[in-house]
Amino acid sequence: MSENSCRLFKRCGGCQLKESYAEQLEWKQNKAERMLSKFAPCEKIIGMEKPYNYRNKVQHGFYTNPKRQIISGIYQSGSGKIVPCENCMLEDIKAGKIISTIRILMRSFKIFPYNPNTGKGIIRHVMIRKGHNSGEYLVCLVTATAMLPSKNNFTVALVKAHPCITTVVQNICDNPMPLTMGEREIVLYGKGSIDDTLCGKSFSISARSFYQVNPVQTEVLYRTAMEMAELKKTDRVLDCYCGTGTIGIIASDFCKEVIGVEINESAVADARKNAAKNGCGNISFICGDSGEFMKETAKAGEKINVVFTDPPRTGSDRRFLESLGKLSPERIVYISCGIESLERDLKTLTKLGYTVGKIQPVDMFPHTRHIECIVILKRTEKQNKSRK
Repeated sequence: MSENSCRLFKRCGGCQLKESYAEQLEWKQNKAERMLSKFAPCEKIIGMEKPYNYRNKVQHGFYTNPKRQIISGIYQSGSGKIVPCENCMLEDIKAGKIISTIRILMRSFKIFPYNPNTGKGIIRHVMIRKGHNSGEYLVCLVTATAMLPSKNNFTVALVKAHPCITTVVQNICDNPMPLTMGEREIVLYGKGSIDDTLCGKSFSISARSFYQVNPVQTEVLYRTAMEMAELKKTDRVLDCYCGTGTIGIIASDFCKEVIGVEINESAVADARKNAAKNGCGNISFICGDSGEFMKETAKAGEKINVVFTDPPRTGSDRRFLESLGKLSPERIVYISCGIESLERDLKTLTKLGYTVGKIQPVDMFPHTRHIECIVILKRTEKQNKSRK
């Protein structure tokens, strides 16, 4: 059993491992070696010094019980049920206290949870983000309609109770799926976003921005990725699936030029703002498909030295990997949050003329089965000759 075992372990599903943290790391190390050591030796997994309350993004749903009490909790994995929870060992502690206050204020202001069966009620769920280094908090109230009674008084009371809250946003969502968010937002307090620093760079985080949920290990992950990339001041770098530009902006200090490609328009807009915020004059962002961009770049005969790719857990599709092979960069830094898809994609990349140089597992999600890995791949001599 874990030194901090959760009583909701079987009911919630947010944690999948209840062994001691040392045993969890051993299990992850063994799995990484079993699946990936055929490509190259796996380095020792980098764990956390304090593997609790690391999540800087917290989402809780609400419902009204038969006694007409408002209950908040975590959505059970694989179902739409809410498990009542006030002290999750993975989530930021202060975020939990803010949610408790929201629950009390909802009752005071007679604002009830949305009931998908009856179509009555207002609040679907609440999402809270914390700036790890700035200490700023963003509260997002996700509602079924734009109507939110006494929203000004509600917001004033919430901020008074928790002065660490620097912005409050209402997101209007008509999607019945749990924890989804809508396109329309109303800023109720503050500027609608919070700021934080990562690897010495400043980033603006809005309610819908993608931002890693474990800031301590994200620093470790990205610094390690930069070291493994061995960037030079003459390198042209491509950042695929670039999101809001975190990896590319950090890499921009160490190379000649960075191009970030992302298919989500709002993420590209955020990436451009973040680059300007950090005074990065050698980075540009393109809204489009990364695979298509690489194919066109290869066709034009343009040279890219290093490609960073950080795909979703499902990994990269065959078309993307083939485009990467055609572009034929000297080095590929593959950051993976899905070890099964990573194994599959490494098989493809080695067939396309790449050799795996180093595999570094990082524990981004303690108490879960997820294993994050950074892999450096280098173009083989045979592939080098084929480009001459």
